[in-house]
Amino acid sequence: MKCLAVCQDELLIRTLHQVLAPTFPVEFLVENRTLGRRLHDNGLPIAMADPKRCDAFLKVDLSPSDCVIIQDTHRKGLARVIDAARDAGGTLIYVLDTRHDPQREAELKSDFPDVTYLTLAELVSPALTVALSRSLTRARVQQYQRYFEDADRVLILLHNDPDPDAMASGLALRTLLRRNKTTAIIGAVQNVTRPENIRMKHLLDIHVETVTSADFANFERIATVDVQPHYFGGALERCDLVVDHHPEQANHNAVFKDIRPDYGSTCTILTEHLRAIDMDISERVATAMLYAIKSDTLFFARQTNRVDLDAFSHLYPLADAALIRKMEGADLSLDRLEYVTRAVRDGTLADQVFTAFLGKVAREDNITYAADFFLDLEDVRWTVISGVVNEMMIISVRNLGYSRNAGDFVKKAFGDIGSAGGHRAMAKAVVPIHRFAEKFGAIDPVRLGTLIRSLVAQFLHDAPAEKKKEAVGAK
Repeated sequence: MKCLAVCQDELLIRTLHQVLAPTFPVEFLVENRTLGRRLHDNGLPIAMADPKRCDAFLKVDLSPSDCVIIQDTHRKGLARVIDAARDAGGTLIYVLDTRHDPQREAELKSDFPDVTYLTLAELVSPALTVALSRSLTRARVQQYQRYFEDADRVLILLHNDPDPDAMASGLALRTLLRRNKTTAIIGAVQNVTRPENIRMKHLLDIHVETVTSADFANFERIATVDVQPHYFGGALERCDLVVDHHPEQANHNAVFKDIRPDYGSTCTILTEHLRAIDMDISERVATAMLYAIKSDTLFFARQTNRVDLDAFSHLYPLADAALIRKMEGADLSLDRLEYVTRAVRDGTLADQVFTAFLGKVAREDNITYAADFFLDLEDVRWTVISGVVNEMMIISVRNLGYSRNAGDFVKKAFGDIGSAGGHRAMAKAVVPIHRFAEKFGAIDPVRLGTLIRSLVAQFLHDAPAEKKKEAVGAK
């Protein structure tokens, strides 16, 4: 298989040659003999003939498996060139237009439905966009590095009970800033408690130090990863860098921030940062980041972006796959099984929504685990699992991602009395018990289940009306 390009423009010929020659044997059919001789003398594979004649294609031994790219010069004769290529046996024919004309494209597709129409922008824009994006990221990262380089003590702050994405992001940012565990501490107000996360922490030897809000003043620079300053309830008065993939929250100031809610994990953002400056990623850091992306996206089953797949592909050959399997271990413990059993006993499935109140729960992760677990049930599209942890009502929401936004639901139902937010497919609300009782009444398991089901049903039912209202407003 080879590629035959019928072109009459020197810049386009040289561009296609640079793009195609490394991958395909390529030859150019040029009508202008002066142009053809000059390019041939410069070492390009050139054939000179009239492309409107069938014998021009026979001269270059065109076969049905060859790819033919025909430049549309917007002069008469394009149809004759296509017919000549077909008569010579060409079947894989592309028309390349250097100036996009929608009307001409429509006419061409009507006359030649088996011919593929391409614009020059379609050929160069993806590569150009990637190159520019990487350059912008490189400049941004270099700003971070310069800003942090003269600080003696740096705190990389994680959210409470850090998960794999938080811990791995801490390691990645420390690498990015060219720091070690002495000059850049990875810390959290509440340390790791979930069994699988403790396993990751031990296997990868990740040191997460417990810090208090009073300790914040002891650091010259503070960065937060996988979390934003508002999370700490005013205790974090200043922040130098925020890197996060959750929806951006207002009411905080940071010198630098990179917040991308359309990304599946914070480690995906930091993978781009590391790649932009061509920094080597150690096996330990790559393993942590790969596991984090896999964990936060449920192995690309939720909130996944193309860039998450790209980051995963880059990290995979650098990571220790055997160690990741060991970190994953057994997911269902006896402790979690107790709460799953409780949800089966007391929960309700109605209209593809599974709700359950677990009562007092030892750890918050048992609630989120149950929400994920019951989403796998047949005929379940939403799960809303609630429980009480340390005098706080925790409501964990999951859905299949193509229905309404889970984050919008918790904000609407609980945002006025507590912390509430999340993504389309997963969200959480944390509400003090006394404030929950003030709004909804005393917490009774049966009554609470009815209340949650009613809130979800009303939210889902209101969707068509809201969309209809938006449509009327647009008119």
